[in-house]
Amino acid sequence: MTAAAIRVLIVEDEPLIAMFIEDTLIEMGHEVGLVATRLDDALRAAETGTFGFAIIDLNLDGAPTYPVADILKARGIPFVFATGFGAAGLDPAHVGAAALQKPFTQAELQAALTRATASK
Repeated sequence: MTAAAIRVLIVEDEPLIAMFIEDTLIEMGHEVGLVATRLDDALRAAETGTFGFAIIDLNLDGAPTYPVADILKARGIPFVFATGFGAAGLDPAHVGAAALQKPFTQAELQAALTRATASK
C-alpha cells in the first residue's frame, strides 16, 4: 500500500466484476475495505464503515443502490456509480453524480477516483 492509498468500499454483485475492481484497486496501491454483494450489507457498510471512496454498482440483484449513495453523500464519502448505462442511466435525483460506464479500464477507474477524492 502506498502513502496515498485509499480504503475503498466496493458494492457489486457480479463476482467477476467485483474481482476485477478489487484486483485493479490493489494494483493501483489502494486498500479494499469491503466487497458488498447484497444491499443490506452495502447499507450497513455505508452507515458504519470507514472508507475514503466507494464504487457502487447501480443495482444489486435488481435493487437500486441509491440509498447507499445517499448515506455516503451524507457522510461526505466520495463515490462513483458503476453502470452499463453510464451517467445517462442515473435516476433524476442523482443526475450529476460521478458514473463509470461498464466495462471500464484501470485508467478510467483511476481518473474517477482522483476526481472524486481531489477535494477531500
